[in-house]
Amino acid sequence: MTQIKICGLMRSVDTEAVNTFKPDFAGFVFAKSRRQIDLKTALTFRSLIDPAIPTVGVFVNAPLAEMMAAVQAGAIQIVQLHGNEPETTVQALQAGGAQVFQVYQPDAPVTPTQADYTMLDSGAGSGIPLDWHRLPKAAHPLILAGGLTSTNIIDAVSIVHPDVVDVSSGVETAGQKDPAKIQEIIKIAHAIN
Repeated sequence: MTQIKICGLMRSVDTEAVNTFKPDFAGFVFAKSRRQIDLKTALTFRSLIDPAIPTVGVFVNAPLAEMMAAVQAGAIQIVQLHGNEPETTVQALQAGGAQVFQVYQPDAPVTPTQADYTMLDSGAGSGIPLDWHRLPKAAHPLILAGGLTSTNIIDAVSIVHPDVVDVSSGVETAGQKDPAKIQEIIKIAHAIN
């Protein structure tokens, strides 16, 4: 089974789809984005989501205190670092009780990290697929993101062999999360060995 994260929840109805179809992670975007939500909204969503589903907060070069506030408030259990955060930030977040997803762009070197997961992504929810044959070697557990949809996820997983796939725009219709697409891609991911 390949684990899956549904990222960029923006409406309370999105939490209903998460609870119904059971992805392995659910993501909130705190960074500047059309999917950005604030801490108050994230706390509301966290209260609606099945406690068994960990929530992830996406940040880009945010102050450590801001990220830790989201963890300490209980909105998220995992911090996804999408900027140029140093390894000291990874360590400080872990010391504060958070797990960390360290994101690398495909054209950037993958440096050693103590992060809990290494993530390769083409860019913050852009919907642009990576060239899966030309990805840098990265440590496992590995998360693959970037333009994944129900039509390409099997090929992506067979080439890259990630532990987790991360989907946002690939489960949207007209810019909003689509429960039918969420259901379909979770079913496919969970069926991949």
